[in-house]
Amino acid sequence: MTDRKRFVDKNTMLVREFDRYILEHPEFADELPDNALVVMQIEGDDEFNKWAKQTGQSVAEKDNPIVYVRVTDLKPVRSRIEKLQLEMVAYL
Repeated sequence: MTDRKRFVDKNTMLVREFDRYILEHPEFADELPDNALVVMQIEGDDEFNKWAKQTGQSVAEKDNPIVYVRVTDLKPVRSRIEKLQLEMVAYL
C-alpha cells in the first residue's frame, strides 16, 4: 500500500470518528470558525500530520480558516454488535 493510500485511509477514519465525536459533543462544534477547513492530526504520527497539513493547505479556499484537530487519544476499534445469528444458505 502506498503512503498516500495509507494516509487517505487514516484520514477517512479520523474524519469519521471526528463526526461521531461532534454528534456526541455538539459544544465542540461551536468552537469551529464558520467555513473552516478541518485538518485531522494524530498525536505521534509526524509523517501523516505533515501530509495532512500539506494536503489541507493545497485545497483551502482563500480567506477560509484552517483548523487543526489533534487526536491525542484513540480507543481501539471494536464492534458494537452484542449478538449475531448466522443463517446458512444451501447451495442450489
